Amino acid sequence: MATYDQCDMLCGYDKSPTAVMWRTWANALTAIRALAALPCAWMVATGHWPGAALMFSLAVITDLLDGPLARRMNQSSALGGLIDHATDAAFVTSVLLALSLAGYVHWLLPLLVAAAFTQYMVDSRALRGQRLRGNRLGRANGIGYFVVAAVPIYRNALDLSWPPDPAIAAASWLLIASTLTSMSLRLSRRAATE
Repeated sequence: MATYDQCDMLCGYDKSPTAVMWRTWANALTAIRALAALPCAWMVATGHWPGAALMFSLAVITDLLDGPLARRMNQSSALGGLIDHATDAAFVTSVLLALSLAGYVHWLLPLLVAAAFTQYMVDSRALRGQRLRGNRLGRANGIGYFVVAAVPIYRNALDLSWPPDPAIAAASWLLIASTLTSMSLRLSRRAATE
């Protein structure tokens, strides 16, 4: 009779530390959020607001749970943090892009979200295994991206008329300004340390 190890080997189950590190509940939650990004963006672009609200809710719930779960199970890592933040950036960028195509936010916002995350990752030296180093304005912007994306999705899913489209557009311009401020502060800090 074959042992579990022999069955794992025959089935191609990789037990290396790197492979095991990827198989965590926190990473499964992050993967769910990653898989929800394109369907949510597509539903926004096609005006299927209840479905977009469901996908968006799924993304927010998984985002709220994955980090605490990783810490509680002692499975947090620099790589896990990078994947979590990259998934957040990809999700919110794709949804904001769909919202910009639908006329709710300015097209510059999703581009700046992607650029700000890239700068954040490079400055933190995340690709060299370092943990991401955030700041207050960057964290506030990250929350703001999700809020600005959520408002038109839930408003339309619930068939409400408030807040009006100009208020959503104004909020997107405020986020554009605060993202540019955050990026320039990060750039000036980097220049000062080199």
